[in-house]
Amino acid sequence: VSKNLNLLLQGPSCFSSSKISSLKIELCNINNLDDLNLSCIEYYAINFDQSFSDNNKLLELLNAKEESRFPNLLIGPRPGTISPWSSKTIEIIENVGIKGINSIERYFGYFIEGTEDITTLKLTCLFDRMTQEIFYDYDSLPSIDSTPQRRPLKHIDIKDSPKDAIVNANLELGLALSEDEIDYLVDFFFSSNRNPTDAELMMFAQANSEHCRHKIFNADWIIDSSKQEYSLFQLIKQTSLGEKPDLISAYKDNAAVISGSNVPVLNRDLTNHYSFSEELLHSILKVETHNHPTAISPFPGAATGSGGEIRDEGATGTGAKPKMGLVGFNVSNLRLEKYPRTWEKKPHRSERIASPLQIMIEGPIGGAAFNNEFGRPCTVGYFRVFETPFKNNKAYGYHKPIMLAGGIGEVKGRNSLKNLVQAGDLVVVLGGPSMLIGLGGGAASSMSSGDSDEDLDFASVQRENAEMERRCQEVINQCASESPNLIEFIHDVGAGGLSNAIPELAKDCNLGVRIDLNLIPVADPSLSPMEIWSNESQERYVLAIKPSNKDIFEKICFRERCPVAFVGTTTDTDSVEVYDSVRDEYPVNVPLSMLFGELPIKDMELSKPLPFQNLEIINFKLDLAEAINRILSHPSVASKSFLITIGDRTVGGLVARDQFVGRYQVPTSNYSMSTRSFLSNRGEVLSIGEKPTIAVQNPAGSLRMALAETLMNLVSVPIERIDLVRLSANWMASCGELEDDYSLRLGVEAISE
Repeated sequence: VSKNLNLLLQGPSCFSSSKISSLKIELCNINNLDDLNLSCIEYYAINFDQSFSDNNKLLELLNAKEESRFPNLLIGPRPGTISPWSSKTIEIIENVGIKGINSIERYFGYFIEGTEDITTLKLTCLFDRMTQEIFYDYDSLPSIDSTPQRRPLKHIDIKDSPKDAIVNANLELGLALSEDEIDYLVDFFFSSNRNPTDAELMMFAQANSEHCRHKIFNADWIIDSSKQEYSLFQLIKQTSLGEKPDLISAYKDNAAVISGSNVPVLNRDLTNHYSFSEELLHSILKVETHNHPTAISPFPGAATGSGGEIRDEGATGTGAKPKMGLVGFNVSNLRLEKYPRTWEKKPHRSERIASPLQIMIEGPIGGAAFNNEFGRPCTVGYFRVFETPFKNNKAYGYHKPIMLAGGIGEVKGRNSLKNLVQAGDLVVVLGGPSMLIGLGGGAASSMSSGDSDEDLDFASVQRENAEMERRCQEVINQCASESPNLIEFIHDVGAGGLSNAIPELAKDCNLGVRIDLNLIPVADPSLSPMEIWSNESQERYVLAIKPSNKDIFEKICFRERCPVAFVGTTTDTDSVEVYDSVRDEYPVNVPLSMLFGELPIKDMELSKPLPFQNLEIINFKLDLAEAINRILSHPSVASKSFLITIGDRTVGGLVARDQFVGRYQVPTSNYSMSTRSFLSNRGEVLSIGEKPTIAVQNPAGSLRMALAETLMNLVSVPIERIDLVRLSANWMASCGELEDDYSLRLGVEAISE
């Protein structure tokens, strides 16, 4: 077919008619066109060797035929990269006995009519520029078996002007470093008499971002020149001090562990036999947000929000199991084009973030898609639309949305706490390969919206692969079922990628670590050392296991078809060493004390703002019927069925109560409930409280009301004692604004009290 490929097959249509229609409208809008014709067909680029002979079997498997017409353009993976679809399809081809296929890749072929020059069209709505590329003819298609050159490691020259060099790197890489952190780095590398690498600076920025270090919550607060007795984090932790025998772990792991009971647990052994055994089973609770990625790219942002929270549950202790999830969204007014509402005014938002309507069309589908494919029921949630009118050039709203992801899981009592790893233990990367996605997410989400470069914003959004996460979870489940557990320590890979997860493992165990960069799996050979070390490619975990357990661990991974790489070992030194054995250089070689040392945290200094002013009250006459119609049609009040039916609510077999109630399945349940095991009538219950409408005038009151709502939602549940209720709080504020900083303080104090 071309000089690069052996075969190009034509598959079925790619998308539903409704999806094609929405793409067509978006394509016309961004190109100022009145109309055009658009269709899309899948194409498969295949490279095979002489042993390939099952052409008909391959055509049947792919539901394809030999290519008969070439589209106006093809959209597929960037040259040199391997897509998740390709990896899964190669496995399936091998499993059905088709031999001789070296590689296969999927392309989306678009046929566009109604414009003279296709190459001048803006096509941003058709492809993901971080992972895909456009090809206009046969010859432009990449050779599937070509290998691009790796981008080099960069050294930042600080010899002549140290601070200027770090400042420039801060801007170029989007590191979000503070003035104090820049001075800290200048002092360290200048005294070490060497230039830093871009990998070291990126690693430092992610490990010390607001996202990872919670500087605002750990800072000292000085209000009207008076230092407050406690930081925000200390106020929160005070609620778990004293006699709390049912609280096994809090504020020191990926999720909280709450005391459970002995129940019959279904286990699978290494020979694939199932049996019940009596085990102490604790509950785990985790809730977090994924706001920045969802604002930039709603579908993958919300999907990886759910995926990251699921991984946090699985990486609790030395291996836990996610069981039941929740999802919530806060956005500004939707502004439906054909259904304008009287309370909606002209929008004021950055064009580089998605509109509230786009977020609510794509975001919930992303979250539901990940939960569905992973196999976790999502059984409780909320949807809030809130935006105030402007007063004194200021308004409140959720242009940058809240995407809340959380859930309940379970962990065996013997696995509820992490072990202390010994020097010489193996460092393992479990899950998919590195790709150029999610780079710098911790720093990007720590900036004010619009402060970073638009390309850096987009690069910081991860991409989802729920099937890979399920494979990893099955490995974790099996290891955790063994006695003793094969896992000594486990961290999920999130913000900062391996550059955060591996040093965190070493720090928590008071050890150092030595990593061979070339043992880290990559799907894009062109990645630089910094990109390999710091990308946030999803569905990965970092583990520590004993060398003696390597063989059995590999067998479990092979059974579950889960990629695994043994990338290094723990050491008895206080350093992080990343060695590139091919190029004989160290992309990273710094002491852990430099990375996690006592960096100065800037005090939160502020004066009490003026008393909160009442929002403007608009007086107008409105008859009762119209008032009721407006209230019931407001998205915060209207039925949420459209956000519920997109998700599986029963998978796993442990859901006792979901959102729908009664004969007519009305979504009015105040809580969700799960059982602890298949043979138990005890379990966990989950409810949500949120009151942003009160927060704009009474922050402390809004938090008290949110807590009251959470408890009121539980009144029909037979809970033995109120002290068995555990709260996971998430805090959102426009920090840096005087009133909002003070409001955050008032809210935390109210909940703590």
